[in-house]
Amino acid sequence: MKPTDFAAYLTEFLSVYLPKHKNASKNTIMSYRDTFKLLIRFCQEHMDIPAEKINMDILTAQLIVNFLEYLENKHKCSISTRNQRLAAIHAFFRYAQYDEPAGILNCQKVIAMPIKKAPKPMIPYLTPDAMKLLLAQPDKTTAKGRRDITLLSVLYDSGCRVQELADLRVRDAVLNSPAVLILTGKGNKTRRVPLMKNTLALLTSYINENSLDKPWKSDEPLFINKQHKKLTKEGIAYIISQYVSKARNFSIMIPEKVKPHMFRHSKSMHLLQAGVSLIYIRDFLGHEDIKTTEIYAKADTELKRKAIENAYPDLVDSTLPDWSKDSGLLDWLSNLK
Repeated sequence: MKPTDFAAYLTEFLSVYLPKHKNASKNTIMSYRDTFKLLIRFCQEHMDIPAEKINMDILTAQLIVNFLEYLENKHKCSISTRNQRLAAIHAFFRYAQYDEPAGILNCQKVIAMPIKKAPKPMIPYLTPDAMKLLLAQPDKTTAKGRRDITLLSVLYDSGCRVQELADLRVRDAVLNSPAVLILTGKGNKTRRVPLMKNTLALLTSYINENSLDKPWKSDEPLFINKQHKKLTKEGIAYIISQYVSKARNFSIMIPEKVKPHMFRHSKSMHLLQAGVSLIYIRDFLGHEDIKTTEIYAKADTELKRKAIENAYPDLVDSTLPDWSKDSGLLDWLSNLK
């Protein structure tokens, strides 16, 4: 059976355009792939269109709208997830429109579909005391506990993303002065973040204990599981959840769920509250745009506002006269053109 134009474009988009022309990370490509798996399944199960018969003419703007509504209503996807799926579809149609002049109008209709606005939630993060309590939970008398305290300390102290932590190789930990961690983030971009002395001591001890300082082990994963394979994002999340449960026995300031990304948020907020410049925090986190980093400043400003509001005496009288009884003003407004 001859492949459809959609199949040809999608194959080229995922296997050539994204990795070779856009230098997209594996995670980005996998996210885009999952979007189209969901779209193809939607066409098969809800539109009675077999995968091998899906073409560019079928993928109208209305079908994409129906697909996004299906994600929200049936899959119970959040608005942010819905928007991520739409971003992947936008990128695909931008790519396809250059080789599909006959269908360029349909492509542009899809590209013009706006993302859905959603209320911005407060950034979830742990206070310094809560983070200290959480990091105190691993049992340092056991090999597993020493691995876990090192892993959690590196996750917090470097402000890295969980995938960046999972991808770390032994060679990425530079222990000589100045000690740094080499992280590979989105778009395969690398950055070097400094290691603080306590985290450096833990990491040095961990590497020596596990004989990872041998030259032939430099390409091995820095953190491994019981099967001697690198930890996954899910594995790291599971480790965190175990210590969260323990920490909650001592204090309710630890939330029930602590996701790995909360370590990154926590480090960012702690740096900001310590007076560190947003420019440095941007580079530390690997953000391309300072606007992304400004979310922490906005969150910190809101926290300060609430604290001041609670402590500040109520001196300002907010009552105003009833302006609606001022006929002169009402007449003026009525005649204003």
